Amino acid sequence: MKPDLSVNVRFAEPKDLDYCIESDYKHIGEAQVKKKIEEKAIVIAEVEGKPHGYLRIEYLWLKIPYISVIGVDEEYRRRGVGTAMIDFLENYLRRGGHKALYSSSQADEPEPQMWHRRIGFKECGFIAGINEGEIGEIFFRKVLRK
Repeated sequence: MKPDLSVNVRFAEPKDLDYCIESDYKHIGEAQVKKKIEEKAIVIAEVEGKPHGYLRIEYLWLKIPYISVIGVDEEYRRRGVGTAMIDFLENYLRRGGHKALYSSSQADEPEPQMWHRRIGFKECGFIAGINEGEIGEIFFRKVLRK
């Protein structure tokens, strides 16, 4: 899906700290967010110069890229902002020699699962009971084509 508005996607910078902390408040603290910014592990999507999308990447076993958090402000969902962040990340990862990108969604979240499938992710695994309330996690893999 192409964005129906002008989206600028980039790596987070120190000036984005407050937005990053707010976007990742359930997962990591300020010191970790600062470190992720320095590591180019946070992607920001801007619309009209303001951040409205957030993506944090981790590297499983220090080498396999995995989207640990992705979110788009509600008023900008279904308008291509999330896809623009994925496109940006895929291009960056391909240049770094990566062949695939991984992600996941809780088993009780049908909308994020559909989004993953719509943009080319394929289901590749499941861990039962890993989340609060014994909810499982579905894992996805997307091949990074040249």
